[in-house]
Amino acid sequence: MIHHSFTKIPLFLLSVLLCAILYSCSDQEPDNPQQVQNGNRKSPIAIASVKYDGTYIKVIYGQPYRRDQTVFGDLEPWGEVWRTGANEATEITLTKTVLMGDQAIRPGTYALFTIPEPDSFTVILNHELGQWGAYNYKPERDYKRMKFPTYRLPIPVEAFTVDFTAPQQSMTTMTLRWDFVQVDIPIRFYGE
Repeated sequence: MIHHSFTKIPLFLLSVLLCAILYSCSDQEPDNPQQVQNGNRKSPIAIASVKYDGTYIKVIYGQPYRRDQTVFGDLEPWGEVWRTGANEATEITLTKTVLMGDQAIRPGTYALFTIPEPDSFTVILNHELGQWGAYNYKPERDYKRMKFPTYRLPIPVEAFTVDFTAPQQSMTTMTLRWDFVQVDIPIRFYGE
């Protein structure tokens, strides 16, 4: 018969060792996105949402900070797919069909990627959920691609931010802001 306090000591030491290993590896991007632990996230998780006439839209994203860096064109290169935040790829959930720009978007949850350019962002809704960043992005899994103009802000935004305007006349605007860049994505609710 094994004494209970005797078995707890090796388990405790194993737990401490595992925590030390995870902590020492937390600055590295994971080899396997499916095995990402909460401790690997360098940026806080943020949620933006809007509700109108029975339709709910929610965006969950990692919120990186600028920290006196040039973001677009440097930290996030022009013309490359970006996770639209930090940590896991940003995800957007819609409970009913909406019109995003001039595209009808069916209800569901999609990975939200963007391709930054100096004068526009290509917004991508992709079927591949649970990705870490855009490292394993598959364009063949794209659901929709839309292009929206960028606006230069007079003062830089420190933390990447997604937000929605209050709905008016069945319309809202989803806004992406970071550094000196703002992208407005008009959304119309069908009210089905």
